[in-house]
Amino acid sequence: MLFALCLPVSAQQQKKVHRLGVLLYSNPQTDPNFLAFRDGLRELGYIDGQNLSFDHRFADGRPERLPDLAADLVRVKPDVIFALGGDVVPALQKATRTIPIVMWVSNDPVQAGFVSTLARPGGNITGLTLILDELAGKRLELLKEVAPRLSRVAVLWNPDHADPEFREIKRAAATFDVRLQSLEVRHGDEFDFAFQTATKGQSQAMIVVSSRLMQLNRRRVLDFSIKNRLALIGDWGAWAPEGALMSYGPNIADMVPRSAMYIDKILKGSKPADLPVERPSKFELIINLKTAKQIGLTIPPNVLARADRVIR
Repeated sequence: MLFALCLPVSAQQQKKVHRLGVLLYSNPQTDPNFLAFRDGLRELGYIDGQNLSFDHRFADGRPERLPDLAADLVRVKPDVIFALGGDVVPALQKATRTIPIVMWVSNDPVQAGFVSTLARPGGNITGLTLILDELAGKRLELLKEVAPRLSRVAVLWNPDHADPEFREIKRAAATFDVRLQSLEVRHGDEFDFAFQTATKGQSQAMIVVSSRLMQLNRRRVLDFSIKNRLALIGDWGAWAPEGALMSYGPNIADMVPRSAMYIDKILKGSKPADLPVERPSKFELIINLKTAKQIGLTIPPNVLARADRVIR
């Protein structure tokens, strides 16, 4: 009799549906990183409508909506929340200090105040960051390898996007005897002035420090670099495939699905405070030979041999 009474309880436990909150800058249909994240969940056995229920809130590219959306998401009390983007996390951080949050960000979560340290986050937030300090200097080194006479490099970056990349590029510049030109852009209407400044400063190459702002204006940046025959190197994303000379950075296809592993661990009882923030471990060098020809550069064979992907 006791065994019979226990059966319904066991069945209920097996059929438990976890509630996953998701806050997006864009929307679930168009954000490729969210689609990859969802695939990662599926590989771990989480199926929407079976053992997982999604609560989406998305800003459709309107960041002013994020605080209200975050507060609304917290009110439904999901088991865990996925925050895709360093500009999304602050709204959730303000809305809750108790519901676990898994982030996927391109800025430095310690510098941004999301976690205490990468090794021991200490609060309700953990996840992955694309930042790895030494990569910034490596991009400048790659530029010097393909253009040994390079002496003036513009760095296009958003000071409001907390990361150490500009600082690390400055350190590398001293080693490679390169003079940097800082092009600070905080809003979309500041790009034209930054481009004019780069032209007046006679920069020979450009490093782009990626952020949401840079990604949204990628086409403008690429058009300027090609028109002015600048050797441009980006980090993660579609910089080289869409026209930059090179890109060197984390393998996004590898990192996004790993966010799902954090969701899995938390749903199985782990605390965000005890889950170290993961940094990238796989990197890709992509070289665009079409662009090299357009701007009049020849890529040395030893650099070309190290490329993970060559666009011809």
